[in-house]
Amino acid sequence: MSGRGDIEVDHLRREFGKFVAVDDVTFQVPRGEIFGWLGANGAGKSTTIRMLIGVLEPTGGDALVDGISVRKDPFGVKRRIGYMSQRFSLYPDLTVRQNMAFFGGAYGLSGKKLNDRIETVARDVDLTELLTAKTADLPGGTRQRVALGTSLLQEPGIVFLDEPTAGVDPVSRRMFWDLIRRISGQGTTVFVTTHHLDEAEECRRVGLMVDGKLVALDTPAALARDHVPGTIWRARAVGIQAAVPLLVGRPGVLDVQPFGSELHVRVDGLPKEMLDDWLRPRFPDLTLEQGRATLEDVFLAVVGHQEET
Repeated sequence: MSGRGDIEVDHLRREFGKFVAVDDVTFQVPRGEIFGWLGANGAGKSTTIRMLIGVLEPTGGDALVDGISVRKDPFGVKRRIGYMSQRFSLYPDLTVRQNMAFFGGAYGLSGKKLNDRIETVARDVDLTELLTAKTADLPGGTRQRVALGTSLLQEPGIVFLDEPTAGVDPVSRRMFWDLIRRISGQGTTVFVTTHHLDEAEECRRVGLMVDGKLVALDTPAALARDHVPGTIWRARAVGIQAAVPLLVGRPGVLDVQPFGSELHVRVDGLPKEMLDDWLRPRFPDLTLEQGRATLEDVFLAVVGHQEET
């Protein structure tokens, strides 16, 4: 039996006609963990969340969310969790306090308890000075903090955040993740999806979905070790992307991927000097720095492998 804040997913499946959106997914999330759920558009991330929050009935399998079956008691699940949609769900014409009061009432809170929770949550998410502000007048990052606050009003053991920083500037994203770490530190389980793979590095563990299947799950460091072996060199030079055909297939070169204005060249036992000898005649301003594998490298490696099989 799950304890408070646990998630146990057992062979979860969801079909839409002949299309299988989530295919036999099994995993566990312990209390207090920040757990990342990654995948390309259409991989099944949001469908998984919709089943776990009791909105969408599974076609097969089950999940215990805070000890409650999503199949047998979806309404019980909804009463025990917080949820923040990837779509902005607040009422722009209401103040921050009015939005919190409305959603708190929907969770069954009222009177002094509701007012106390609004004050506590506003303090936790740094909104105390903005409770009387009209929501529409707030910048995007601040509105996202309001949305997060409303999901915490009923003191849930688990919070589901679906693309919580979509469209938010980098500074606000950093502040938002400070809040997520604070919430997790208080014992709340945070289940988060994101397209920002640098954000996913903040998660204790990450699950990666491809075409409805869970194809990898571990800590970011372990995923990098298992799926991106070898040494990564970051190659920078004007027009360095043109070096891809020069490197692919060379002895010792495992993979070559463009990353913005640079290349990530993954090698196995290939000396830096040899890589330099191959590239510098064509790119005299070349710089080579050793890098580490990131979740973006993992994502490209895993998705590419799945497409080949």
